[in-house]
Amino acid sequence: MDYQTFEPHKDLSDFVKCYWTLEGPKEAMPHRQRIVPDGCMEMIFHYGDLYRQYLDDDYSIIQPRCFVFGQLTRPLEIEPTGETGIFSVRFQPGGFMPFAAISLKEMDNKAIALEQLFGKDGLEIESKILNAGTASERIRLIEAFLMQRLEDTTMTDRIVKSTIHTIITANGQLPVNKLSEQMNINRRQLERKFSSNVGLSPKQLSKVVRLQAALKMLLNRQFTSLTTLAYEGEYYDQAHFIKDFKEFTGRTPKEFYGENLKMSLFFSGSD
Repeated sequence: MDYQTFEPHKDLSDFVKCYWTLEGPKEAMPHRQRIVPDGCMEMIFHYGDLYRQYLDDDYSIIQPRCFVFGQLTRPLEIEPTGETGIFSVRFQPGGFMPFAAISLKEMDNKAIALEQLFGKDGLEIESKILNAGTASERIRLIEAFLMQRLEDTTMTDRIVKSTIHTIITANGQLPVNKLSEQMNINRRQLERKFSSNVGLSPKQLSKVVRLQAALKMLLNRQFTSLTTLAYEGEYYDQAHFIKDFKEFTGRTPKEFYGENLKMSLFFSGSD
């Protein structure tokens, strides 16, 4: 399989984290892929065959060809139905808010078709991206689309942006009360701002960021035991670490380790 990432234009870097592509035949991809929350929303274009999304063990749907996936608050299981060809825009935490046509909270754990979000403009950019022949051409097209929509929208709230930066810098290890003190804002006000700008609460984003830091350590083998991982993440104890890990991955750290971890990081914000 071939996975590549690309940097956004500097004028979009406050909103877009990166672009990525994934290509490969069905036999080169894992049967089912478990994607874990990373605090970033994605705009996905399937120029290859579509993906199946599992809602539970017995029920699944076929994802739209082009869509925006809202914030994940639980693990997501997907499966290729054929040859994979994906172009994706990975937004910064809170980065999709200026482009959103509906409430971000309504999008949690859902794939919303571009037509539903942007009407005829969504269908137009969908057609252009699917018919483009290269990643660079797709990036040029989507950046023009995003820049045009950015001209007449409000930016991400300054306090939210600053809080997100603090959460990421601290690896999600600061309690919400401490965050609200640092930002000089009431906790409830901060939570309301996050709900509308990010689609997650400050606590949820902190837990996701902390988990992603642990996943990177797992991938890079930068640990000697689960106790070490829990200690590095400043969890109360190993039991607390395993509880949070299972909440977002559906597995214990030992169960999740291996190819499942590697594939999940393709579809999340971990480098």
